[in-house]
Amino acid sequence: MATVIRNARVMTCDPARPGLGMIDHGAIVIDDTTIAWVGDDAHAPAADEVIDAGGKLVTPGLVDCHTHAIFAGNRANEFAMRAEGKGYLEIAAAGGGINATLGPTRAAPDAVLTRLLIERFERARAAGTTTMEVKSGYALTTDGELRLLELIRLCSAGGHGRVQLVPTLLAHLVPPDRRDDRDVFVREICEQWIPRAAATVPVAPFGRLATSVDVWCEQGAFTLEETSAIIAAAKASGLGVRGHVGQLSDVGAAELFAESGAVSVDHLEQINDKAIAMLAEAGTVAVMLPGACVQLRLPVPPVEKLRAAGVPMAVATDLNPGTSNGETLGVQLWLAATHFGMTVEEAWLGVTRHGARALRVDAGVIAPRRQADLVIWDCEQPEEVPYRYGTNLVSRVITRGGLT
Repeated sequence: MATVIRNARVMTCDPARPGLGMIDHGAIVIDDTTIAWVGDDAHAPAADEVIDAGGKLVTPGLVDCHTHAIFAGNRANEFAMRAEGKGYLEIAAAGGGINATLGPTRAAPDAVLTRLLIERFERARAAGTTTMEVKSGYALTTDGELRLLELIRLCSAGGHGRVQLVPTLLAHLVPPDRRDDRDVFVREICEQWIPRAAATVPVAPFGRLATSVDVWCEQGAFTLEETSAIIAAAKASGLGVRGHVGQLSDVGAAELFAESGAVSVDHLEQINDKAIAMLAEAGTVAVMLPGACVQLRLPVPPVEKLRAAGVPMAVATDLNPGTSNGETLGVQLWLAATHFGMTVEEAWLGVTRHGARALRVDAGVIAPRRQADLVIWDCEQPEEVPYRYGTNLVSRVITRGGLT
């Protein structure tokens, strides 16, 4: 059965159209799970069902291309410590940071982790997100990381697929209990985690437990040499490569990931001009994470230089228990346009087309033969969503053609 959305201000984000690809008096025809037609309302084909958008804004479903949404535990105390002026490394040295989430996540039953993940992506969906990347990384053992990926798969494939979940295997850091044999730990990642995450899995939305491998290359995490070995293992297994890069310091990681053809590098508060040029040449997406940047009181990434070099920029929540505990991309749109100095167009492309590019998924664009993930908003102009960041302006979310 075909459905047509008429009388809409359609923001297509289609690269074949200029800017945000606006169609002021537009219509969209949905056939099953796919967009069959998009264009001027006056020329819209007939359909079995008609939805009158009432002149409201219709956009692609939002794409959150960087989250750590599967975890247990609570680190609100760190928020208070940070408000008192304590820094990331100081909090970590006091027993906080990523290591504070390992114990609760490892101990949590499958049912608890599943419930928490479902609750988080339902909150994200209510705010317009229809595609969400989810990283492992809070177990840091072979069986534990694979368990997290399996739970992500079950949530996505087991009847909870109201948001498209994109699984990523994350080499987060070397846990305290492995610091004396970190070489062995890195070999385990390369020889056990990655091949098993890349193996074909029945009833997996992407055919594998993970679509890509992410590595945090930073002081206190993985070195350049260790990161290079993990990248090589990921590429040998046919998985994409992504990186946590330049959040706290510039150790040369951006250049390494650019040379490796990484699909994205994320954070980038600290990055040099040569690395920016290399990212542009490689076509790597730079993922902006303003929520974590603001909460950690870090310098703003060099948006003007990334823009001038032609590096595509995505925007994501960095949803995690320590430095950005929020599922709402509308807040990130506001921070991107205010604190980071991105234009409204750049911010919107960041949570649609460029976010989808960072994940290599069919999302973020309204065009024929594309997946029918759409949001109808209670406003007419794209700038109203970040402008009114404290208000959820979502009127209706359509996921894979399903109307709710």
